[in-house]
Amino acid sequence: MSTATEGRTQRKTQIGFVSSRSGDKSIKVTLDYKTPHPLYQKVVKRQTVLHVHDEKNETKVGDKVEVMETRPISRLKRWRVVNVLQKAVVAEGAAISETDVAAAVPTKTTKPTEAPAPAAEAKA
Repeated sequence: MSTATEGRTQRKTQIGFVSSRSGDKSIKVTLDYKTPHPLYQKVVKRQTVLHVHDEKNETKVGDKVEVMETRPISRLKRWRVVNVLQKAVVAEGAAISETDVAAAVPTKTTKPTEAPAPAAEAKA
């Protein structure tokens, strides 16, 4: 009797960046590579997109992930997330309203209120 692990071959693993979160537990991972053009020999940037199963919904767009080949999970998904190697850098921003912009940026109709104040202090 042979065990189940003896007959199984090593599965492929790839490292790429999450480019899209299309649905629940589904992501797209982009693998970038460079290859010479067959005729002109110029180096051309190419990419491969993998449809990946993310069981824990732990990835976000821009994360660097390691994925492993697996059995077919759906019509297109043949890969699953092994681990997240690097989290994406996310800038935290706040919403800015038009009144905030109008108060901060002087226009032709409004004059800056802070500019004359230092000039008056310099004369005194």
